[in-house]
Amino acid sequence: MTEDKVGEITKRNRYATVGLHTFKDVAGYDRVYELNRVMMAVASTDGTFVPDVDAESWVGRHNVSAPYTQEEHNMLAKAYQAIGSEFHDLNHGDTNSDEHPAVHTASPVKAFAGYPR
Repeated sequence: MTEDKVGEITKRNRYATVGLHTFKDVAGYDRVYELNRVMMAVASTDGTFVPDVDAESWVGRHNVSAPYTQEEHNMLAKAYQAIGSEFHDLNHGDTNSDEHPAVHTASPVKAFAGYPR
């Protein structure tokens, strides 16, 4: 495939393919997320019914990055600026991970007695 003809495919390339589809999110947002959701739906049907797929997640219309340090945060901010991406810092600069106090303190699984010795 060539990239010099934006939005076009040559007859030769089209004839050399089978089952060629293009698709996009009707609102024109994130192509990778849309591809993920379509493939999830494909895996949920045999082609005779429309599958029931979970609703779009909170991140559905956005890409996500998760810097661990202030330096990574700064690097991403400059990268967004270079590319022209709009970004929102959902944690307002906080790069600390504070788990809820109940995390990893009680198991929902009954304790295993172990193997006989």
